[in-house]
Amino acid sequence: MTEIKFAWSELGGDPALLTRVSTVVGKGPLSARLPVGELARACVGVCALAAAELGARRAGLARVPAVRVDDGAVAAAFTSERHLRIDGRAPTLFAPLSRFWRTADGWVRTHANYPHHRERLLRALDVPEDPAAVEAVLAGRSALDVEETVTAAGGLAVALRTPGQWAAHPQAVAVAERPLIERIPLDGAPARALPPLPRRDAGAPLLPAAGLRVLDLTRVLAGPVATRTLALLGADVLRLDAPWLAELPDQHADTGFGKRSAVLDLTADRRAFEELLAAADVVVTGYRPGALDRFGLSPEALAERRPGLVVAQVSAWGAYGPWGGRRGFDSLVQVATGIAAVEGSPEHPGALPAQALDHGSGYLLAAAVLRALTERSYDDGGGGGRFVRVALARTAAWLLSDGDGGATGDFAEGDAPAPWLTETTSPLGRLRHARPPVSFEGGPENWTHPPGPWGTDPVRWVSW
Repeated sequence: MTEIKFAWSELGGDPALLTRVSTVVGKGPLSARLPVGELARACVGVCALAAAELGARRAGLARVPAVRVDDGAVAAAFTSERHLRIDGRAPTLFAPLSRFWRTADGWVRTHANYPHHRERLLRALDVPEDPAAVEAVLAGRSALDVEETVTAAGGLAVALRTPGQWAAHPQAVAVAERPLIERIPLDGAPARALPPLPRRDAGAPLLPAAGLRVLDLTRVLAGPVATRTLALLGADVLRLDAPWLAELPDQHADTGFGKRSAVLDLTADRRAFEELLAAADVVVTGYRPGALDRFGLSPEALAERRPGLVVAQVSAWGAYGPWGGRRGFDSLVQVATGIAAVEGSPEHPGALPAQALDHGSGYLLAAAVLRALTERSYDDGGGGGRFVRVALARTAAWLLSDGDGGATGDFAEGDAPAPWLTETTSPLGRLRHARPPVSFEGGPENWTHPPGPWGTDPVRWVSW
């Protein structure tokens, strides 16, 4: 419970509520040298507790519902993209140019899943789209030179560092100075009471976020995991993407449960966005820090137009320090921070058994949104908008601070993920997917609807 206690404290939660949490500890479902299982359990546990707390407040319950965190469910959810099947087909997780490469003095890892990132990588290296050509060029250059050259071109490449080398980096120093979850007041708007939850029919789940409207401006895993969780809890989640930035279909199938998906050109149809914002309760962003500011979407600008708003932000490196404006992904943060060196070695880098920085940060961000809503609407001295943010690099620092967790084996025999998977018919096909790991007494057991085709929903809230 140490990790859960720490994360709950970082969220500003009442420590007395920790007695409502129980855990079902598995036999090493997330095998690693670092304590990935403990981190995953804590992130899901505090998210479930924050949901139960808000649900109790809105439903007028005398006690916060009991929370149960099962390692099997958590591990299946943290590897959800690997368990996904679409009409029996396994998803494509990494493109051929997203991998480790040897350099003249070490290793780099690149990320080129999206076409525009692949094009920038190839342009920076001045090579054709051929893994052999990329390999030959990188073998003759230093890792840091590759990192800087590709980054300057808007691509993604990170040099392998040890934990000690990362700790000495100015970005690591900036990250270490921040809390795990940043919680920042946005404005002095009066408290906005949430409507009480309607009386539930027998057997109907307790949905803490019912009636809340969430604008989802996120991509890849951490942000979509957060908004997928808010959708599970009853929120009307509308994901908006630029029409020229299509999502990877398999990734959308994994993270689109419970949500709707639309495309909107902010430069051509700003009125539609402002109408959505005027009725929103939460805005979640997952683009690199500053990327949305030019559209008037900084937290401060959003709160000025929608006082009392909760704004949530996730980034790779943090919104500060020399890397504050850089692009990044879980796999790259693992390499830069030294996790890859710990899980393998500096000579032969490894990786965590899950994209745990993404998934963990996603559940932390959802928990932060839920706690912000509780504080704003129910706590003494509440009111005002809230800005909450997490960074994959800060989650990585938390994982590394716990040292060597010891390898304990993968899913033990008889402890296969099958009990934590289910199948759902969807417009995308028959989906096999992980069940939600967020569990509390009376809470939802699954999403209300599966993902539909990307970008095909109307640009409006459900009740309009």
